[in-house]
Amino acid sequence: MRALIQRVSHASVTVDEKVSGQIGRGLLVLLGVEHEDGPDDGVWLASKISQMRIFSDSEGKMNLSVQEIGGDILVVSQFTLHASTKKGNRPSFIRAARPEVAIPLYEGFIETLKALTGREVKRGVFGADMAVNLLNDGPVTLWLDSRAKE
Repeated sequence: MRALIQRVSHASVTVDEKVSGQIGRGLLVLLGVEHEDGPDDGVWLASKISQMRIFSDSEGKMNLSVQEIGGDILVVSQFTLHASTKKGNRPSFIRAARPEVAIPLYEGFIETLKALTGREVKRGVFGADMAVNLLNDGPVTLWLDSRAKE
């Protein structure tokens, strides 16, 4: 499971001209699920994201988590995070999980984040054509992969 995390001042996701999720200060999480992923991958990622100290404290140091600032979280599914660009110029998405595998893991990840933070987690619409609008704060953008726990 892969996540691209962006610290944002605000973010929203729109589907068919209707806002499906919107947040203020917090984290935008683009989540990609691979066919070999399982629930443990989502638990690891959610735990890491909920505790990651990437918000500034009173001295301007990145020392606070999204929980500590009372920040919001918006999760958007993005199968393209598992693109392979090894051959040719057209990405292959063969490693991305099919919806019957990915949807329960996506939902489980969101529920775990909700339980860990004690806050509602906003979301996009799985598999939809979405427009994501954000103001990256910093910019701060991080990449996490449950298969490469660094």
